[in-house]
Amino acid sequence: MTSVRVTHIGGPTALIEFAGWRLLTDPTFDPAGRRYAFGWGTSSRKLAGPAITPDALGRIDAVLLTHDHHGDNLDDAGRDLLPTAGTVITTVSGAARLGGGTRGLAPWASTTLDGQGRPAIEVTATPCRHGPPLSRPIVGDVIGFALRWEGQRHGVVWVSGDTVLHDGVRQVAGRIPVGVALVHLGGVRFPVTGPLRYSMTARDAVELLGTVRPHTAVPVHYEGWKHFQEPRAAIEREFGDAPKDVRDRIRWLPIGAPTDLET
Repeated sequence: MTSVRVTHIGGPTALIEFAGWRLLTDPTFDPAGRRYAFGWGTSSRKLAGPAITPDALGRIDAVLLTHDHHGDNLDDAGRDLLPTAGTVITTVSGAARLGGGTRGLAPWASTTLDGQGRPAIEVTATPCRHGPPLSRPIVGDVIGFALRWEGQRHGVVWVSGDTVLHDGVRQVAGRIPVGVALVHLGGVRFPVTGPLRYSMTARDAVELLGTVRPHTAVPVHYEGWKHFQEPRAAIEREFGDAPKDVRDRIRWLPIGAPTDLET
């Protein structure tokens, strides 16, 4: 049996540790209180700070950045952390903006992380759509990440990224066996765009998990920001009505506490 240690730091930010590797997703380390503009008249206030500060993190071998242009996925303190990480992997457009040797991946493209005395990690970008149909020119590019290394029993570690439920993200079920899934939720909406959603609802997640069928599904990016429309209590109610096969796969992680998960 192999395992991976996941520490949910808050929002989309998680530390993934295994076999000597330390990977960080979407670094957000600013304190609570500030309002961030997301473009086209949308904005949100950060309501909660991180459970762990950057200084307490220790070495980071790679940052997996689903997108660089929204403050709830990369804030100022997170941006300051990037030069200290061994490798940064993000979208092709994000890599052009960040520079500094950042690796950019298009959906379904892959790169490899190598480390002496550690297993190689194949990192594959998975599709995301961060809004309604035809919204990409406005909301920008986003990707998820599938992490594969030798010895995984149940499948890859998958970070869904900020996405609505659409055909692209559904393709994961047919292309990748998933062991642990970090699923971005929150059902994001903004007053200026009315009923349009920019991330998955719990109901969307139930449908997706029933198709992808990960061994373990970990909800992330559902708290700490004013623009999230589905807090944990609402998500849990929806999950409580899901088929047992889906309910049994869901694992809530205590914020800030390292948790070992089978992969």
